[in-house]
Amino acid sequence: MIASVKGKVTAIAPDGAVIEVGGVGILTHCTPGTLATLRLGEEARLATSLVVREESLTLYGFATDDERAVFELLQTASGVGPKLALAMLAVHTPNALRMAVASADLKALTQVPGIGQKGAQRIVLELKDRLGTPEETVNAALNGDRRAAVWREQVHSGLVGLGYSSKDADEAIAVVEPEAEADLAAGRRPQVAALLKAALRSLSIR
Repeated sequence: MIASVKGKVTAIAPDGAVIEVGGVGILTHCTPGTLATLRLGEEARLATSLVVREESLTLYGFATDDERAVFELLQTASGVGPKLALAMLAVHTPNALRMAVASADLKALTQVPGIGQKGAQRIVLELKDRLGTPEETVNAALNGDRRAAVWREQVHSGLVGLGYSSKDADEAIAVVEPEAEADLAAGRRPQVAALLKAALRSLSIR
C-alpha cells in the first residue's frame, strides 16, 4: 500500500493534484479542502489510500492521516465506494461525520450528493460504533461564523492554487457568496466543491 506521497506539486485541478516523487508525477484524487492546502511548485505531503480495481489503480490523497482513516472506514459500509467516501469528506470534516453518525443525523448525511434517506440510515447502522467519538471542541469549530470563514478560505486558496490572482479569487467569491450564505442560513455546511466549480465558471466567462 502507498501510505503517503511527498514531493513537489506540479499540477492542481478541481478534483486532484499531481505530486512529483522521484521524477514520477503521481495523480492523487483529493477533496477541495485538501487541494486548498497545496501550492503549485511547493513541496507537499499527502496521506494516501490506494484503491485497487481489476481495471485500475487509483490513489486518493488527504491532508491528514485522520482523513485517510475515515475515508477507509467509510468504505466498509454497504454501498459506499471510494468516490462516495471522498464526497462525504468534501462535504463534512472527519469529526463532523463522526458527530453525524453518532447522533444519527440523517439530514447532515443526506447533504452529500449520492446519499439518500435509506443510505444514510444504513451508514449510521453500520458505522455507529466504528468511526470513533467526536471531540467536544469540534462543535464550537462548526458554528456559523467559523463555517463561513472556512468556505471562503478554502475557495480562495483553491483558486490561487490554480493560478488565479488573489483579486480574481475575491471577485469570484463575491459571485458565489449568496449560494454559500443560503446554505448557512438553512443550517447547512457550504459545499466547497460546488462553490469552487461555480467560482471557476464565473472566472471563465468574464
